Amino acid sequence: MKTFRRTLIWLTLLLIIVLTILSVYGAFIGAQRAQGFFNSAPSVVYWVILGVALIAGLLVFRRLIRVPGLLLTHAGCILILVGGMLGSEKGYKVSGNDRIRKGLMQIHEGQSTNRVYVRKKEGEGRDMKELPFLLKLNDFRIEYYEPGYLEIKIGDGEVQRVIAEVGRQIDLGAEHGKAEIVRTFENFKMSMEDGKRIAYEDPNPGSNPALEVQITPPSGEATTQHVFSRHPGFGHTQGGPKMLYNRPDNRSISDYISELEVIDKDGKIVAKKDIEVNHPLRYGGYRFYQQDYDHQAGRYTILEAVSDTGVPLVFAGYWMLCIGVTWHMWLRHLFKNIGSKKKTDGN
Repeated sequence: MKTFRRTLIWLTLLLIIVLTILSVYGAFIGAQRAQGFFNSAPSVVYWVILGVALIAGLLVFRRLIRVPGLLLTHAGCILILVGGMLGSEKGYKVSGNDRIRKGLMQIHEGQSTNRVYVRKKEGEGRDMKELPFLLKLNDFRIEYYEPGYLEIKIGDGEVQRVIAEVGRQIDLGAEHGKAEIVRTFENFKMSMEDGKRIAYEDPNPGSNPALEVQITPPSGEATTQHVFSRHPGFGHTQGGPKMLYNRPDNRSISDYISELEVIDKDGKIVAKKDIEVNHPLRYGGYRFYQQDYDHQAGRYTILEAVSDTGVPLVFAGYWMLCIGVTWHMWLRHLFKNIGSKKKTDGN
């Protein structure tokens, strides 16, 4: 029995050392290659052996069960391993899990979909699967480190300035009313339809930044003007306010945000969230991450849908591991010292 215990201790120690080496290796080869490596057949054999060794340790070494800190630490490691295996590609196949493990969704503004495109094997394209609920994209917006500004000047008066965002308003005084930004363009184009000028966002390569500004005088008869970043002064009306769209040509993107709604099978809105990078939407056992977007016109978003299978176990395991280590290394000694001090003071 002593020989078996000694062998189990050295085997577990060796497996932990191998895990450390593999973790460092996985960090350097990139996420895509690391995922394939840790789901390969040799890795699966390694995970199974490690799991069996940890469970065997609880059965053989009774002290691991009697000491709370050691029990939490050991059980936490087992939960992390089990949770990771359940959420892995191999785990899905072995358990027969029919949920969508990971895929991409493309949603246009104002539209909803439940379609998720899942990657097949290398070079075989993607499969289309469906979620049991819909995701609707109400709006998609890009935020910049250096925002553009709309500047308005009436006569010889003071120049007023606001960030160039839809919905921003400027009070032009009792004589001229107010101005409001109603649309923004990255590549402004205009066409004639039925004798009317129609402004639109050109999805083709190019750059002609512009703002559509609605000016509403006290009389209430609103007029629309377009202000161009690269053509200052173009489109000014005689006697009207002078507007300038001041925007750097090379702006760095700070964030891109999708305003999402979750719609159930009965057509009810059951959840809402503005998601951005590293701030996903969680619903129905899935997490939806901001993955990419329409780089030309900004009209659609690309989300990554990831199943939560095994994640609760992993989080529970990490909590147990942290609490167990903290208790065993520090808290139990602290309470022991406090108890000893009370006994000394009582005597």
